Amino acid sequence: MSRILPILLLVLGAVYLGSTLRAPRQPTEFDLGSFGRLPVVKNGRIKPLDTVARTTLLQLQGRQRVATDEGRALQPVEWLARLVLDPATVDPLKTFEITHPELLALMHVTAEDGDGGKRYSFRQLEPRVPDLERQFQLAANVEAKQRTPFQHAAVQLYGNITLYQQIKYSLADPEAADWLGALTGLQQNLHTDVAAVRAQVNNQPHDEAAARRVIDLTRRFQIMDDFGILLAIPPPDGDVAKFSWKKTGGSLLETFDTGAINPAALTWAGLAHAWRAQQPAQFNEILRLYRQALEPRYATELRKSDIETRFNAAAPFYSATVLYVAVFLLAIVSWLRWPRALGRSAFYLMLLAFLASTAGIAIRMWLEGRPPVTNLYSSAVFIGWASVLLCIALEWFYRTAIGTAAAGLIGFATHIIAHYLSLGGDTLEMMRAVLDSNFWLATHVIVITVGYAATFVAGALAVLYVVLGFFTRLLTPQLAKNLTGMVYGIVCFATLFSMVGTILGGIWADQSWGRFWGWDPKENGALMIVLWNAVILHARWGGLVKQRGLMNLAIGGNIITGWSWFGTNLLGVGLHSYGFTEKGAIILGLFMLSQLALIALGLFPPENWRSPVATTRSRPASSS
Repeated sequence: MSRILPILLLVLGAVYLGSTLRAPRQPTEFDLGSFGRLPVVKNGRIKPLDTVARTTLLQLQGRQRVATDEGRALQPVEWLARLVLDPATVDPLKTFEITHPELLALMHVTAEDGDGGKRYSFRQLEPRVPDLERQFQLAANVEAKQRTPFQHAAVQLYGNITLYQQIKYSLADPEAADWLGALTGLQQNLHTDVAAVRAQVNNQPHDEAAARRVIDLTRRFQIMDDFGILLAIPPPDGDVAKFSWKKTGGSLLETFDTGAINPAALTWAGLAHAWRAQQPAQFNEILRLYRQALEPRYATELRKSDIETRFNAAAPFYSATVLYVAVFLLAIVSWLRWPRALGRSAFYLMLLAFLASTAGIAIRMWLEGRPPVTNLYSSAVFIGWASVLLCIALEWFYRTAIGTAAAGLIGFATHIIAHYLSLGGDTLEMMRAVLDSNFWLATHVIVITVGYAATFVAGALAVLYVVLGFFTRLLTPQLAKNLTGMVYGIVCFATLFSMVGTILGGIWADQSWGRFWGWDPKENGALMIVLWNAVILHARWGGLVKQRGLMNLAIGGNIITGWSWFGTNLLGVGLHSYGFTEKGAIILGLFMLSQLALIALGLFPPENWRSPVATTRSRPASSS
C-alpha cells in the first residue's frame, strides 16, 4: 500500500498533465487551430488570435466558454472567428456579464433573460447602449475612488461593449454583405474610380456610380480604422517591429496612394467570404497560403504564436491548481490514516504540480524575453512557485506532510489570485517604462518576491499550527516543535531576502531617478516586511514570545506582506500604483480579517486548545 498508492497517483497525475498537451479537437471542418495561431498586434504585443479570443472572453464574462442557443460550447477561437468574420452569428450569444441590479434595469434586462442569470447578448443590450454611454460620461467625470458601485459597473460594461465593437471592426467590415467582392471590385477599377472622384471634385463630367462607390468604401475604411483595435497587417518589408503593423482599415485607406490593396487585407476578406459561404476547403487554403507568405519574414513570430497557442490550450497553471488541491487533501488525510502512503502520494503530486508551474513560468519567460516577474499576475504565479519550492525543501528534511500541506494551500491560493488577475486582459502585457530593465527585474524584483514568498510560507505554517492546535488533537508537542523550527528558519530566510531586495530596489531607484528612497508606498511596504520579520526574530531571541507567540507574529506577517504586495496599490499614488482590480480591496480586507481572527484564536490560553501543545518556554531554534 505505502509503495503502490503513491506510484499509482503519480501516474494518474502524469496522465492528467499529459492529456492537456494534446491538440484540441477541431469542432468544424474549418481549420480554426491555424486561424487561432495567426499573429496580430494588440496592446503593443504580437500575439496569436487565440490569445486575443481567450483574454477578451475573460474580460467580458470571466470565463472562456461561450454557450450557443443549441447548448453547444464554442471554443474561444471559434467565437472570435464568428465575431470578426460573421458578427451577425455572435451578437445573439450571451457573453456580457452584468450583476448590478441598477445596471440591469438601465439595460432593460432581468436575471431571467440572462445565461446563468448574469450573462447577456449584444443584441439584448444594443438598444440601450446610448443610455449606458450617458452614464459612462457621467462616471468618467468622477474620480475612480469616488464612484458608486453602479458607476463602476457602468464603466466596466461600457468598456466591454467598446472592446467587443473594436474587435468586430478589426479584420473586415461587419456591415458589408460581400466584403471580398467590394475589395476585388475596387482593385479592378481603382484607377477609373479614383479618376471619377477627382473629376467630381473638379466639377467635371464623371461616372457618378463609380464616385459614390469610392466615397462609400473610403467611409467604411475610415470607420474600420477608427474603431478597429487589432493591428492585423504586417509590414511588407519584413520589419518585425510591432509598431510597424497597421490596422486593416488604415492599410485600406492607403490603397488610394499606393494603387494596390495590401494582400493581407484581401486575405482577411477572403477568410470572411469563405466563412460566411460555408466553404471550409477555401478557408483552409487561404490560411495555408497566408502562413506560407508570412513564413520567410516572420518565422520567429509564427513559432512563438504556435507555442503560445499550445500554452493557452494546455493551461499548466490551471492543471497545477487542480493538483495542489489534491496535495492539500492528501496531506491532511495522511495525519489521520495511512501517513506513509498518503504522505508520499502528496509529496509526489506536489513535485508534479511544481513541474507544471515551472514549465508554465519558463514558457512565459521565453515568450516575453523577460525574467519571470513583470506584473501582478506573474508575481502571484512566481510567489506560489517559490513558496512551493521552499515547502519541498521543508518536506525533504522533516517528512511530516506539513510542507506538502502548506504547498497545497499556498499553491492553490496564489493560482486562484492569478486567475482573478487574468480577468483584466492579457497577462503577457507590454512592460511599463518604470520596469523596463531586465537586470533589475532579475535581481531586485526576483529577490524581493522570494522574500514575499518566504514570509507567506512562514505565515501558512503558523496558520496550520493554530488551526491544528485549536480545533484538533493532531498538534502533538513534537509536531509543534517541528513547526516552530520551520517557522523560525523561514523567517530568517525571509528577512535576508526582503532586506536585500529592498536595498536593491533603492539602488535601482537611485540609478533611475537620482534618489535612493522616496517614501513611495511600495517602498514603505517592503520596509515594513523587513521590520516585521526583524520584530519576530528579536522577540524570539529575547524570550518575549513562546511557540504560540511566534506563530501569531508569523500570521501577522501575512497581513503585512498582503498589504505590501497588493494594498499599496489601493492608495492610487506612487510609481507602483497599477494593476489592482476593483474587487481587490474587499478581498484583501477579508483576508486581513481572517488572519486577525486566527491571531485571536492563537491568543486563547493553551487549556482552551484541543491539542496538548507545550506550554513551557523554549529556547530559540538556533541554539537548541
